[in-house]
Amino acid sequence: MEAVLTTYYADNARKLHRMVDKILLKFGGLSDKDMDDFYSLANEVFVDVMRRYDHAQPFEVFLYSCLSNRIKTEMTRRHREKRMADRLSVSIDMPIGDEEDVTVGDMIADSFDMEQEVLQEKGERYSKRMRLYLSRLSDLQREVLQLTTAGYLPGEIRKELQINAKQYTDCNTAIRSYRNVSVLF
Repeated sequence: MEAVLTTYYADNARKLHRMVDKILLKFGGLSDKDMDDFYSLANEVFVDVMRRYDHAQPFEVFLYSCLSNRIKTEMTRRHREKRMADRLSVSIDMPIGDEEDVTVGDMIADSFDMEQEVLQEKGERYSKRMRLYLSRLSDLQREVLQLTTAGYLPGEIRKELQINAKQYTDCNTAIRSYRNVSVLF
């Protein structure tokens, strides 16, 4: 067993890391921290395999099988945690209570006011980023944005523009979408 230990841990555990890399290649999208986590997990599995190895099959096959099973189990656990977090998430545009005019986003304290940022002029002209942002919005979305920055309430905006609640929500979603807003940062 001393020879096996030396083989797998020579050159900073290169052989063990290669085996882990081969298994993780199927999953993809892992950060360096994730890789370090799985290398640590491989060390735990290696110790367990050394203790349980019964010479019924080649050591490398037994180790690979145990590593593969443990890594798949860990990936399943991580994905399950992500799904559980997704189920608990709430849209920032979700209405609060019986009022359709007040959303979760309206209740979050923040010093950044996107509407103010959009309408903040530098002299007589908008910045390049602002023009790019505004070019991504439809005419209706720009009108909703202008009325919002002027201090109109959602109900007043819907009445002024003669749009229904869904159209208003869709406009606000586009106005606040990361794809559009990201050009302002």
